[in-house]
Amino acid sequence: MNQDQVRSKLELEEERVVIPTDEIVTLVSGIFENIGCSAEVAREVAEHLADANLCGMESHGLMRTLQYAEQFEAGYMRADVSPEIKMTARGATIVDGNGGIGIPAMRLAIEEGCRVASEQGVSAVAIRNVGHTGRLGAFTEAAACQGFLSICFGGGGREKWRQVAPYGGKRGMLPTNPYSIAVPGGDRGPMMFDFATSKIAGGWIYAARSAGAKLPDNVLMDPEGNVTRDPEDYFRGGAIMPSGGHKGYALALAAEIVAEAMLGPTETEGSWLLLTVDSKRYREPGQLQQIAEEILDELRNCPPAPGFERVEIPGEREREYRERTRDSGIPLPRQTLRQIQELSERLEAAN
Repeated sequence: MNQDQVRSKLELEEERVVIPTDEIVTLVSGIFENIGCSAEVAREVAEHLADANLCGMESHGLMRTLQYAEQFEAGYMRADVSPEIKMTARGATIVDGNGGIGIPAMRLAIEEGCRVASEQGVSAVAIRNVGHTGRLGAFTEAAACQGFLSICFGGGGREKWRQVAPYGGKRGMLPTNPYSIAVPGGDRGPMMFDFATSKIAGGWIYAARSAGAKLPDNVLMDPEGNVTRDPEDYFRGGAIMPSGGHKGYALALAAEIVAEAMLGPTETEGSWLLLTVDSKRYREPGQLQQIAEEILDELRNCPPAPGFERVEIPGEREREYRERTRDSGIPLPRQTLRQIQELSERLEAAN
């Protein structure tokens, strides 16, 4: 498969390998089971990663298998745990990941947030003591499909993850601190966005390194503050640039203060705050969808600027890409697939 047929920010020197979705999900599930995850968690994580690829979000897709496996084996994350819901002495709801991977913890938080919001109109759930949480948009979109406005953002752990330079600086000081908001409404599904507060998600740098690829221009600085496309410059002490200059920096800093100062010291990787609102408390679902679709359709029909084919709605591109690719398999960089297969073989031999 050619590079221009795949949604990716990586510039590869070789063609990709297309692997059936069921095959790669089974392979990756086996990796996590052999590391010590339960069959349920292993399958959930593998399916989440595969879906990220199917949505065109390669930075949060199957290449993360290598990172997660390394973190499990190093003890950074625990494989033998499950998330649980707790209440603090002050009455706050927390999903405690118990040091495990954050994907099942975030799914549990969405379920609890929607349950409480359906009863009370609004809910706030913190997610703590978790490893990487995967693609945030998958979770907020799931809530929006049930009629809930969902807002999720997080940060913390900057001592371990000094990735992004503050506006005006050249040294990595903050994590990528992403935000995701999903709003119900529209005939084609919710409006949803999910982005890091940096010019590029950290996962793209790992993906580029794994695949032997170059990064886009003007997203990364080397240790001297010069723009570079080489992912290795990041690992030599470089930094990602903040998205939108001072605006991305401000959003990242707000998330960091909420995560560290409000939610408490970060354990494992980061802390998150999920806000959920029952949209049905304001309008009938049919009314909301009708008005939302009028707004969205008006924007879709905006004449495109030079260099663009059309105006797109956040969230629709991912769903459309998934519909086009779900039956054709997942195109992975050849090096990345080989590394996943070698990891599987090593773990199988050890077990």
